[in-house]
Amino acid sequence: MTQSIRKAVKDTPAYPFQAIDVPVKLDQNENPYDFPAELKAKVAERILSVPFNRYPDLHADRLKVAIGKYENWNPEGIVVTPGSNVLLHQLTSLAGLRQRVLTVKPTFAVYTLEASLLESELTLVPLNADFSLPVEALKAELQKGGPGIFYITEPHAPTGKLDSKEEVEALLEVAQQHGWLSVVDEAYYQFGGNDFRYTVEKYRNVIITRTFSKAWGLAGLRLGYALTTVELATELQKLVSAFNVNALTTAAVEVALENPEYVQKIADEQCSERDRMVEALQKHPTWKVYPSATNFFLVRTPNASEAYQGLIQHGVLVRRQDSGFMLEGVLRVSVGTPEENDTFLDAAFKVQAE
Repeated sequence: MTQSIRKAVKDTPAYPFQAIDVPVKLDQNENPYDFPAELKAKVAERILSVPFNRYPDLHADRLKVAIGKYENWNPEGIVVTPGSNVLLHQLTSLAGLRQRVLTVKPTFAVYTLEASLLESELTLVPLNADFSLPVEALKAELQKGGPGIFYITEPHAPTGKLDSKEEVEALLEVAQQHGWLSVVDEAYYQFGGNDFRYTVEKYRNVIITRTFSKAWGLAGLRLGYALTTVELATELQKLVSAFNVNALTTAAVEVALENPEYVQKIADEQCSERDRMVEALQKHPTWKVYPSATNFFLVRTPNASEAYQGLIQHGVLVRRQDSGFMLEGVLRVSVGTPEENDTFLDAAFKVQAE
């Protein structure tokens, strides 16, 4: 029954995630706060007027206009999909299918999974020891030429590192000169203070990806989008299924875009809490904590399995990263509410003592 399934699909592992029910959930880099109740009420009211028997917009056209207004971007240069993971699949199909995919390691798992599924020629260049970009090594790979797709994540996942504009631009310039499509993944940009939208106009081969799953607090609705040139958006849109964003998600995201004030307030709190947690963990006798420009951070432990299980026993769930390159003993901790963060910090020091 499975003989017709492509070998690349059979050989590719499933996305690495297992749900565990605990009181404090700090494992998926989610916004710890639900969408504001007053905005939920507005969404509910708007949904009552949505005809469920009719198809939604062909290509999320209303949302493109709303996102364009928020981002000060031409709607014709926007592509919307149900979640950034879907967008990354389409981007890899656009320029990486049986072509080259270049990024760093460690990296976001979806880049490598999609490259494997789509039979791309995947090249992973190791980060520097401090998790900074290996600029010269990446330039050398870019200079070998495309066609292909170059993924660069700012701030980076899973390390949380934010690289300088100068370094990013140096790589985008080389990519442009040697026939690559560059994708700057800005899923966490509200926490890092970066904004690489200007590189689209400067280089013309750049696609910026953003999401409503993190700072916006809408992970359950699944919506991501790309900002790029009209020419590139037109080609990318061909790969996106018709009617792919449902009318209920459209209504909710429109309400969010009309009332964006809550987003930066929450992002600012998350940054403050992140810094508080990092500072507290610097006093941990055996764990090494890494600075971050996202809503999560990494800690290196003597034994990731024991630390992970110990935290679960205290009601706290984090994410193991210790199977990744350069990440021996490492756990990834999302920033929660102040109360959740206190629970984590208390558990972190208790695990050490046990």
